[in-house]
Amino acid sequence: MPQAQVWTDTRLQPQALAMLKDIATVSVASKETSTDWCQDASQAEAIIIGGNTNVTGDIMDRLSPHLRAIARYGIGVDRIDLQAATQRGIMVLNTPEGPTESTAEHAIALLLNLCKRVMAADRSLRAGNGFQANMQQLLGLETAGATLGLVGLGRIGSRVATIARVLGMHVLAFDPFIPKERASEMGVELVPTLADVLSRSQVVSLHSPATQETRHLINAETLKLMPQGSYLINVARGSLVDEQALLDALRSGHLAGAALDVYEPEPPAADNPLFSHPNTICTPHIASFTAAGVLRMQVMACEQVASALRGERPKNLVNADVWGHQRTD
Repeated sequence: MPQAQVWTDTRLQPQALAMLKDIATVSVASKETSTDWCQDASQAEAIIIGGNTNVTGDIMDRLSPHLRAIARYGIGVDRIDLQAATQRGIMVLNTPEGPTESTAEHAIALLLNLCKRVMAADRSLRAGNGFQANMQQLLGLETAGATLGLVGLGRIGSRVATIARVLGMHVLAFDPFIPKERASEMGVELVPTLADVLSRSQVVSLHSPATQETRHLINAETLKLMPQGSYLINVARGSLVDEQALLDALRSGHLAGAALDVYEPEPPAADNPLFSHPNTICTPHIASFTAAGVLRMQVMACEQVASALRGERPKNLVNADVWGHQRTD
């Protein structure tokens, strides 16, 4: 029986390729160097892509009529048209457990960096300001005893909560989909509204998905709810934050700082004013980009594709409505 064809834009590690052994032949091509990645992937029964690849219905129609699955490293599938995929019988797969640990660690790294004013102090010293200049501007926040507010208490938010509690922080969370009992088991105080978590937290960390309902969840009005001198962290999705409103809150001094790993749009403009603000930390969407995180996501993506190609229902089938009328060849 001939093997299936799988196309990916990322060179897979041996442990990931092992998941497809005897099932599929894998071809790799870079979207950056290819003149037409759709043509490169035109024979594939499954494709495995990164988070920056847009897959619309038109793109699906340019791919193979035998395309059965689109697998995405990580969690977010907002760049894939789920309705179009379902209409065409194409399964959309992701790896929600893959980035949890690395992304949570990145959120905590940003939290400590902000609260201890690490980047601000580094910039000041490199600028030749010495030890005494601008000391008042470098006054930090001790995390032990401080309150962390989480917007979203899913996989990543829960892990952030666990680490933060080890640091001695009191953790609040707003998540209408999490039972109060589940939050209590984690030692987290579940609050009923977004306003509650924003107004009571010295540090707020965002862990919500990108949906129409969550777009610009953090805006001029909600930022006003945060205490004077508080901090904002976003390692979730750039669309959660109105960047102009955030910049205004930083410039006015209402917020003491912000740390961002995601932006709207992506990639952001090189002259994004948030990059040059003295009280921001900006990283290029690398929260899950660790050796362990990348390997975990690759292995999980290949496991999902292998299940799909064997005719099994993949564990992480995002567009569940497709099951029962999915393409089979």
